[in-house]
Amino acid sequence: MTAPLRLGTRGSALAMAQSGQTAEALTAATGRDVELVEVVTAGDRSSAPVHRLGVGVFVSALRDALAARTIDFAVHSYKDLPTAAAPGLHIAAVPPRQDPRDALVAKGGRTLAELPPGAVVGTGALRRIAQLHALGLQLEVTPIRGNVDTRLRRVLGPDADLDAVVLARAGLARLGRTDVITETLDPMLMLPAPAQGALAVECRADDTDLVELLAVLDHAPSRAAVTAERALLATLEAGCTAPVAAYGELAEGDAGEEIYLRGAVISPDGTRDLRLSRTGTPADAAEIGKALAAELLELGADSILGQEGHAAPGTQQFGSNE
Repeated sequence: MTAPLRLGTRGSALAMAQSGQTAEALTAATGRDVELVEVVTAGDRSSAPVHRLGVGVFVSALRDALAARTIDFAVHSYKDLPTAAAPGLHIAAVPPRQDPRDALVAKGGRTLAELPPGAVVGTGALRRIAQLHALGLQLEVTPIRGNVDTRLRRVLGPDADLDAVVLARAGLARLGRTDVITETLDPMLMLPAPAQGALAVECRADDTDLVELLAVLDHAPSRAAVTAERALLATLEAGCTAPVAAYGELAEGDAGEEIYLRGAVISPDGTRDLRLSRTGTPADAAEIGKALAAELLELGADSILGQEGHAAPGTQQFGSNE
């Protein structure tokens, strides 16, 4: 009998859910059995704010396990991946993307506009913090860490100390917890992180049989949108603490399918907020992202990014879906 494929995953409930769903999809499509192998990452061992942990904290241990051949492939939240390619590894598939928007979970079923001035809102991403400040709602925004259940308890639990939290809708969907969402935030209010809601299925580049096998999971529209978003991020060379947002949508245009890409760079206090958009064909996804980043830089995005420090190319890192 063929041995089960070993799928490396973080041990959090969300990581296990998205890895389990990927394993089930692969088995359904190919008949190959898959076993989950838990890998503890540096990000899982630390309670420090995500943006202070450094690059690849949720990724490097999984990639080390791939290199050591203790796992055959890994599933990452795509927004956790540095933009630089990892030598010897290959993104074999980007499965169909979950809804990339952010979601609000608030006491009393409130929407964002219904939160009173001074309401305390928790989130783990500087991108969200910056955009909440930019809305001018006089909210008190505080950084938080922890898995999805931990964050939800801070609003819905018996010892709740927050009025609301903002999370990735995709994470709640994968955990079957969309019932707690009080508002799915319009991208006009809260533009998602590059690649939010998308997964990256990664294996060794020289494992050609597995590369071919995993390709059955690839969803071309999701890959194109994520490629555009991450090309914008890479071109901006934003540091891991810089609030950068991007959202690519595929739609039918006059000349066929096209990508509509929106990008933003926001100062942490929300006082400077640059937003632009650009369209093009899916085949030109990377070039669309690069061109939009160049336009943002022409408008002064580099001065906003400079407030938070400039990272080396390919070292961008954003918090996980949790």
